[in-house]
Amino acid sequence: MEFAKKRHKKFKIGDFEYFILGGDIGGTNCSLGIFGIKGDFPSLLYSFRFKSKMLRNLYEPVLKALGCFRKEHGIKISKASLGVAGVVSNQRQYVHLTNASLDLRADELKRKAGLTKVFLMNDFEAIGYAIDNLSNKDIKTIKKAPKMPKAPIAIIGAGTGLGKTLLVYDEKKGVYNPLPSEAHHSDFAAQAKLELELVKFVIKKRKLRARVTNGDILSGNGLEDIYLFLSGREKFKSARRSEEILRHEDKPKIISRFRKTDAVCRLAFDIFKEAYARFAKDCAIDALAYGGVYIAGGIAQKNPDIFDRKFVKVFGESDKMKDVLKKIPVCLITNPDAGLLGAGFAGVKMLR
Repeated sequence: MEFAKKRHKKFKIGDFEYFILGGDIGGTNCSLGIFGIKGDFPSLLYSFRFKSKMLRNLYEPVLKALGCFRKEHGIKISKASLGVAGVVSNQRQYVHLTNASLDLRADELKRKAGLTKVFLMNDFEAIGYAIDNLSNKDIKTIKKAPKMPKAPIAIIGAGTGLGKTLLVYDEKKGVYNPLPSEAHHSDFAAQAKLELELVKFVIKKRKLRARVTNGDILSGNGLEDIYLFLSGREKFKSARRSEEILRHEDKPKIISRFRKTDAVCRLAFDIFKEAYARFAKDCAIDALAYGGVYIAGGIAQKNPDIFDRKFVKVFGESDKMKDVLKKIPVCLITNPDAGLLGAGFAGVKMLR
């Protein structure tokens, strides 16, 4: 089983009160981390990254990470906090990845790994736990507005799928609590003739029974489908890069590479960007997210300049909610380990 291992800092075992395993598990990458806990603060000591599509199950990478740490430091970890890109059961005992044929059962993980406590959450819940603990270098402002203290916060992000969580402030505990969501499966609302044609194309290509979802458009597969839709139109059939892109295994990656030099790739990203801005606006209005809208996910982190004036303009377009939207800041989370760090903070809070 291939994986990449990284040591984040030098440490002594005595520096920490105890250790936990954290995880950010998605359809593309399975990232696990060993955290040292002192007081209420988790320090990321090691991270392990596996390719999700190469895994037979989700138990083996957990065993590998725990085994490596135990072999090097003689420490047996007994608690795990895992953010997983899928619907988590009500009792947080089971989760199936939405975009991979993998699942995880808390009781089974305890038995296989010798753990005493396991906390399962959605991957965007995990990012929610990280928000208050990210530094200024981890966040880039897209749209300026004063952040209202204790107001709701929305976090969204397109990658392998489309994620979302809403943070609601708990006055008694003095912390934000993240709420799980499956906004990936909410209906996509086409706003122009070209988008209506795109919807018809996606339904036919994917053999969908009825509706196209926001996640069908705002994801890696969605970006690929937008490109395929455009490249099949008469105007673009002789596009210079088309043949090369169509042959490529990772089409979203190469579409991103050529988006500044190829007309079809550029238009694909323009359509993607406008749909992204509208989805961000819908989430902002739905939650009255005066605490801010934060954008995470692999596509945003790899293409940060798509969050430009056009994105902000579309975000603010509304007949009746313009004044509300003006007061909502929009930020980009630039730290790719935000979900993993959030899993560490969730572990401190939920596994006491």
